[in-house]
Amino acid sequence: MLLWLALFFVIGAAGTWLARGYAVRRELLDHPGERRSHAVATPRGGGMAIVLALLVAASALAARHPLQVPLLVAFVLGLLLVAGVGLIDDHRPLSPWSRLVVHVLAAAVLAIGVAAAFGSLWVAAVAFIAALVLTNVWNFMDGINGLAASQAAIVAAGFAWLAGGVWGWLALALAAACLGFLPFNFPRARIFLGDVGSGALGYSLAALLAVVLGSQQRWWLPILLVPVSAFLVDAGLTLLRRLWRGERWWTAHTQHAYQVWARQAGSHAWPTAAYSAWTLCGVLAMGLLRSAPGSFILASSIAWYTSGAFLWWWLQRRELGRR
Repeated sequence: MLLWLALFFVIGAAGTWLARGYAVRRELLDHPGERRSHAVATPRGGGMAIVLALLVAASALAARHPLQVPLLVAFVLGLLLVAGVGLIDDHRPLSPWSRLVVHVLAAAVLAIGVAAAFGSLWVAAVAFIAALVLTNVWNFMDGINGLAASQAAIVAAGFAWLAGGVWGWLALALAAACLGFLPFNFPRARIFLGDVGSGALGYSLAALLAVVLGSQQRWWLPILLVPVSAFLVDAGLTLLRRLWRGERWWTAHTQHAYQVWARQAGSHAWPTAAYSAWTLCGVLAMGLLRSAPGSFILASSIAWYTSGAFLWWWLQRRELGRR
């Protein structure tokens, strides 16, 4: 296991270093602005390293486990679609609707692979919805140093704990690659994930969630959503509020709770650390609840999300109180 983790940590770190050099040469920079949370122009596209690590891991696992090849191929095809459209967008901004069409196609490819692997339309539907939602949520939430990659690393490690086997190894490769990327992105950002990376992280976590669900009982879905609660609550409630106000919800903004907190703290470190602590507790809760009755799992998950919603409201109220 240590050799596997070390390999993908190195791929993540070395790939990010190379991606940064490429981004600087091509002037692929995110510039500061009123809809941004950073203060200096920063290269983007570092997530290419994580995508490369996932492709290497999936290829190695497919070679050793032929029975998993169909689902791994579906995963890789969807990953290439999401990462590919993200990479194009990093070079030449696309319309959000163009990206969404590709995300729908990638989610459908994953759902077909999941349906074939587990023979369950229910799990396939979850795979489709999760891929579409998490791909975009990770993109929405990639706004301060270290947040998206640290969340992905923790959630991937949690899914590795439950998945085991081939997909457990893939989850560990994802976590290790994220850890290799993080020194370039936190506490000071020398490169950002870019759309190529943020979308790929959300898509990969959705695939892992679907595989764990497919191999376990149906009532596991609520606890599998607990580790991703920080992002789902913040992105979901912020989106609903923007829709309520009639704002252009698909445009960049700085209204997420983590962005509010970063402004209040004058630093990205505290929100990133706090979100990591919340998600780590969510992973531990997921592990503890996996043997509980379905009704208790559902009630606990609702309570967890309610707590998260209260914290989101509290952070937003603090921002209003300072104006």
